Amino acid sequence: MNIGEFKKENGRLMGSVFTRTIDLPRIGLRPVQSQSEKAPIYEIVALNIARRWVQIGALWEAVSKKTGEVFLAGQIDDPSLPEPLPVALFPNEAGGFTVAWRRENLGGGFGGGFGSGGFGTSQRDYAPRTQDGFGDSTAGADGSLTGGQTYEDMDEKIPF
Repeated sequence: MNIGEFKKENGRLMGSVFTRTIDLPRIGLRPVQSQSEKAPIYEIVALNIARRWVQIGALWEAVSKKTGEVFLAGQIDDPSLPEPLPVALFPNEAGGFTVAWRRENLGGGFGGGFGSGGFGTSQRDYAPRTQDGFGDSTAGADGSLTGGQTYEDMDEKIPF
């Protein structure tokens, strides 16, 4: 089921995701700069009520073993949502992405809506780009961003 779309706008990937109970009319994909193979390709960001861009998800590159098709897989999550929303983004002809969702079939075992039958592939046919974990944490003991970069620095380098 398609639940949204991303298009290039002024050099950025901007889009929306909408379901019966979720309406995210303006969200963006911010590229992740990392040397780690386990890092996501994009952070999914949205404007909060104070008009600040906040991260609400992440996307990793995935490849279908069956077809070789490359797509992005991840989830949207926020304390205001009742549960995470698993998504897959498939490239479209316009240089953007179509956002798809499918309820996890019982017994799929993979989680996040990508189990048996998810997105036309079985668990055996889905090969995530990384096999384990999410890479090292960027949060310090006090909750601050580590690695010498602040959110303000990131906003200057990658404005949203």
